[in-house]
Amino acid sequence: MLHIFEDKAHLSKAAAELFVQTAREAVQKNGRFTVALTGGSSPVQLYSLLAQQPYLEQIPWQQTFVFWGDERWVPLTDDRSNAKMAKETFLNKVPVPQEQIYPMWKDNMEPEAFAQQYEQQLQKHFGQQAPEFDLILLGMGDDGHTASLFPGTEVLHEESHLVQAYYLEPQSMYRITLTAPLINQAKAICFLTFGSNKASALFEVLEGERNPEKYPSQLIKPQHGKVHWFVDENAASLLAKKQ
Repeated sequence: MLHIFEDKAHLSKAAAELFVQTAREAVQKNGRFTVALTGGSSPVQLYSLLAQQPYLEQIPWQQTFVFWGDERWVPLTDDRSNAKMAKETFLNKVPVPQEQIYPMWKDNMEPEAFAQQYEQQLQKHFGQQAPEFDLILLGMGDDGHTASLFPGTEVLHEESHLVQAYYLEPQSMYRITLTAPLINQAKAICFLTFGSNKASALFEVLEGERNPEKYPSQLIKPQHGKVHWFVDENAASLLAKKQ
């Protein structure tokens, strides 16, 4: 589903309302809300809104479990850390239990081993149920990547693992990411995409020829869940189908 907004502010407000609605419905149905957060600049305004009224009092924080869609393999004190950003803008300001927050980092551990541990943590969390997030927030880079699913990387072909770690040569660092098969099991996925620099990639992902090797966001097509593209007018400027 494509939702086009005037600007980032309106987009972020709509995303906050979707977050609240999804959280409340999940708790009402299953007794808990499981979400995967995203990093980068896309969610900053959303996170700030969620830590303020009226959203602050509308979300069942005690029943909320927080994971991440991807992460740079850096300590939680590093400014490049998605978890650090989320904590400073959002999680440190809301009453979600700390033991229900699962950042993608652990001291004195290799990234590949940690990815296996994170996958086990997810399996433990979901138990006998299929690992279905209630909501996964995603951004999209101007190269069409999402999470740490970058163009031309082997992780794009992963079919069995829920979480993978790999060394991303262009960035000279390890990345940890949920894999496309796991993301596609989510009940709801929300892409937050704004700015004219995203227009070309957004056109290719939504209306161009299928080429997920070049535009990995095309991999995100859940069989049962819903995908919401929350985009601003600048990002949507090249789209022909503007619902």
